[in-house]
Parts: sequence; structure tokens; C-alpha cells
Amino acid sequence: MSGSIDLFRISDADKQRLRILFLAKHADTGGTLDAQDGNHAVYHHEVLTTLRNIGLPTTPANDFTPLFDRSNFDFAFTLLNRAGYPMSEMLGPLLAQRVGMPALGASAILRGLSDDKHLMKTVAVARGVPVAPWLVARRGALRIPHPEFPFERLVVKPNASSASWGVTMPTDWREAKRDVERLHSEGHDVIVERYEGAYDVVVPVIGGTEPILLSTMRFEMPGDEGNFRSYEEKRGLSEAPKERLVAMRNPVMTRKIREYTRAMLPELWPFDYGRFEFRYTPATGEILFMEVNLSCNLWSKKTVSGAAQLAGLTHEQLIEHIAAYSMDRQGVITAIREPFEISLGPNDVGGEMIEV
Repeated sequence: MSGSIDLFRISDADKQRLRILFLAKHADTGGTLDAQDGNHAVYHHEVLTTLRNIGLPTTPANDFTPLFDRSNFDFAFTLLNRAGYPMSEMLGPLLAQRVGMPALGASAILRGLSDDKHLMKTVAVARGVPVAPWLVARRGALRIPHPEFPFERLVVKPNASSASWGVTMPTDWREAKRDVERLHSEGHDVIVERYEGAYDVVVPVIGGTEPILLSTMRFEMPGDEGNFRSYEEKRGLSEAPKERLVAMRNPVMTRKIREYTRAMLPELWPFDYGRFEFRYTPATGEILFMEVNLSCNLWSKKTVSGAAQLAGLTHEQLIEHIAAYSMDRQGVITAIREPFEISLGPNDVGGEMIEV
């Protein structure tokens, strides 16, 4: 189904006067693959190029130094999340807050909530959204708690990980405990949950007059259900089967997933963009919330942009809307708001797909 939204734009006068700081690990490396971060470097270069194509004077920086003191920048478009140490995701928003510079994303305290997988599962439970059984093993606690739920397979990962970094899937507790201890030794809190579901399903959400839920998307891969994509595969550092990003085709399940997403939104609003992730088993109809990412990948080949393309937005329109909304809600500009017909909702299924 379709609906009308307010598409936010930046006026030409604001584009001429604004000075944008672009923070990303690979902000100025030219867009070549990185040996460690792979295609993330390509992504950072693409966003920098897109901001400039929109007409925004943009200065790149690959560390937080420009936020140490007040400067003449009007806005920080920050993608510098994994800065090389645990919980660095909150540092950009905190430093920007300290010097009074509006920044992309969400407030530091909301970033901390959303990045903590254990806390977000607790939020989901409080909001009536089902989750897989889990436990949290905080670094520095006197003991690692034993699962109080039956399992055949577990998922062990850093409690604030992204892109499947550090994930293991052991089948016995002794092996799982060793994985927890290893992640503790590297400085991470750890979440352990029962392996559930067959497919990853995501609901991209972008900011606006009201939260805008783009099409519910599912990853399809050749082979068995439940195929796990490693960090190396997601970053293009190793060969992997080509996957497809498709609009979910089951309107009943899609409606339920979107209801769950809306149930959690009040805990995190306002934010500029995000991705709510679920596990879905078609055979049983089971839907379980996994996590949310309020600074997810905005590359044109990834989920948010793919869903935006199916909705009729170009990548440049998406990036400008997100930036304009963020600056508008923080008082940097008064954005231009234009009615835009967009494909939305549970019946946006039509067999359309994006190859990623």
C-alpha cells in the first residue's frame, strides 16, 4: 500500500551556509576496500560523496579530534561507531553534546540503550514483544551465569557487536563459556541467547513528522534456512553466496512485525534512522525480536537504502531527508517539507527485490 509522507529537504540557502563535519573511520581513504573493515570503507566514501553531491560543504575526519573543542561546524554527520574499543558508539554523541554541536543519530543515552542488546530485549519484553531466551554476562562480574533455559544451540556475541563480529554458535555450555571468557578478555560484555528462527527480517525506520516505517525486508540466500553470514562475508572480505534483499511476502506476519516495531518506538524516539531486527520461522509463524541499530549501514547496497529504493526514494533523497530531519529537529535549520507518495506497509510485497 502507499501513503504520503513529508520528505525533508535542505534549502539552497542553508546548503551554502552550513558547514558539515563528516566523521567516519574511513572518511578520507578514497573508497577502496580496507583489509580489516572491507566494504565499510567503500560505504564511508559513498556517503561523503553523496553529502557533497547534495550540495553540502563537508569536511571529512577519521577520528574524534574535531569534537574535542568548539569549532565552526554546524552539524556532525557521524558514522564513527566502532572506533577500536568497546562502547565507542556513544563517544561521538557525547563529545558533540559537550561542545554544543548537533549530531546525527540519537542522543548518547538512547544510543547506549539501543546498542545494549540485553537492555533492548528487556525493553521488548516490557512492551509485550517476544524474544528468544537469553542471559547477559557482564565483564567484571564474579561469575558467568548458567543458562536457565533448555537449548540445542546458542548464539554468543559481544553485547554491543555489529555486523556479526565476534559471533559464535556453540552447541554445549562448556564451549559457550570459553567463548564468553574470550570476549571478556577482549573487553566486551557478552550476551548469550538460544538460537532461534530461520530468517533475519528487518524493519528500517527513518525519522520524520512521525516515524516512517519502510518496507519490511527479508534476506534470501541460496541453500538452507538459517544460513549465517559471518563478519568477513558481510564486509566483503571473503567469498559468500549472493543474497537477495526482498520485501516480505506474508502480509499477516509483516503486520505483526510492524506492530512489534511500533510497540518499541516510544522507548527510542526521536532518532534519525534505525533498523529493527527479528528472527522469523515461516513453518511456525514465530517472530522474535533480536536487536535494534540506531546507526545502521546507510550504504546504497544495504537494507535501509534498499527499502527506500522500493519505496521510490533515491539514495540521495534518503540521505538528504535523514540529514535534513536531524538538523530540523535539533534547531540547525528549518527544513523544507514536501508531500511524497511512498510505498509503505505490510502489503508492499509484489515480488520486488534488491540484490546486495
